[in-house]
Order: sequence, then C-alpha cells, then structure tokens
Amino acid sequence: MIAGRTALVTGGGTGAGRAIALALAGQGVDVVICGRRLAPLEAVAAESDRISAVQADVTDEAAMCALYETHGSFDIVVANAGAAESAPAHKVTPAAWQAALAVNLTGAFLTVQPALAAMVKRRAGRIIFIASTAGLKGYAYVAPYVAAKHGVVGLMRALAAETAKSGVTVNAVCPGFTETDLLEESIARIMATTGRTHEEARASLAATNPQGRFITPDEIAATVLWLASEGAASITGQAISVSGGETW
Repeated sequence: MIAGRTALVTGGGTGAGRAIALALAGQGVDVVICGRRLAPLEAVAAESDRISAVQADVTDEAAMCALYETHGSFDIVVANAGAAESAPAHKVTPAAWQAALAVNLTGAFLTVQPALAAMVKRRAGRIIFIASTAGLKGYAYVAPYVAAKHGVVGLMRALAAETAKSGVTVNAVCPGFTETDLLEESIARIMATTGRTHEEARASLAATNPQGRFITPDEIAATVLWLASEGAASITGQAISVSGGETW
C-alpha cells in the first residue's frame, strides 16, 4: 500500500505526468505536480483534492530547491518532465543541444538530487525516472534527445548503486511512442518533411512497436504505481521497457 505517502511528479500538467499524478492520487498519495506552465497544472489539480500545483522549471536549480523547502521531503519522486526536437544531427545547433540536455538530463538530476539525503536517512524512498526507449536504442534525427535519455538511464544506474543498501530504489520507465502531445508534434514534423498524411505518419511510428500500437499514458502510470509499491522493494537499477517488445 502506498496510501498516505507524498510524491512529486514533474511535467505533471499533461500526458504521462498527468496520468501518473492522477494514478498516485487515486491510491491515496498526496501529490505535488510542477511544470513551466501553471494553467495545465491547475487543471490537473482540479481533478483531485490530493494534487497540488506548483509552477517550477526543472532546469532551474533554485526553483527546485525552493519547491523542496516549501513542501518538504517526498516519499516518491517521479522525474517525468522532458521535451524533444527533431533535426538531422549536422543541423543541431549548440543551443539546441544544450537545451535538450538541460530539460531531459540536468532537469532530471535537479529533480531528484534534493530528495536523496532525506530518503537515505530514513532508509526508504522511491525515485522513478521517465526515460524512453530512446535511452535504450538510437533513433534518427533526435540525437540530443537520445543522448540525454541515455544519460538518464546512466544516472539512474549510478544512483541505484549508491543507494542499494539504504532501502531506496531507483528505476527508469522507458516507454515507446506514447499517445501524448509529443507524439502529435512528431507526427506533424513527419507530415511537414515527407508529405505523408496524418494517418500515414501515425502508422509509420506505430510500426516501431511490434504490437502495432502506441503506448498509453495509463500504462506508464501503472508501471510507476508498481515501482512505488512495497512489492517492488527489490527492483532497483532497472530500465523497464514499456514498448510492446520494441526493446528489452
């Protein structure tokens, strides 16, 4: 049972973050969600009296530290915030490279770092990164995102090694293409660059999943609930592929 615990979910205003926050709240967890845009966060918070919204950018160290100072330590931390842009590697600017690393990798670290000492001290805690199959394999035209998500998986494994004897677990959920706003952005880019129809672009991405479909945010949330449970106490250092068999 995880009822009565507290959780932080970054990027909680949309997509997988929203699903994770609602799933945790539905199990009796008090959840703080954060992100850059307050309006979608407040919309999610309105769906449950166990969810509260805080405007905070994961790339801003001071903002994340202030969030922890205000809300205290958390029992469960879900580093979900992320973003992806598409371009051939030879056209990626240094600014675009740094921006991808900032939100996807540095932001993940800044999300969990303030939780570590308190979790280790009380010998309990769950840290869960929402990575991607892009952390397990390569995809063309998203080199900065792939590099960042590989970094997240490496970070997870390092933290799991550090905390293995403390009662804290650290894992990563690695979804394939998921029904979110990011998916629609990818579809739009494919349409713009190839001239394919919306249906053709969707089909090309769905084909990467051996099951021939997209992952749902609720499937990601269900995996997070399991990792947060007592039944997953021996699961640490794992990159769990939620991809219909695309990676393992």
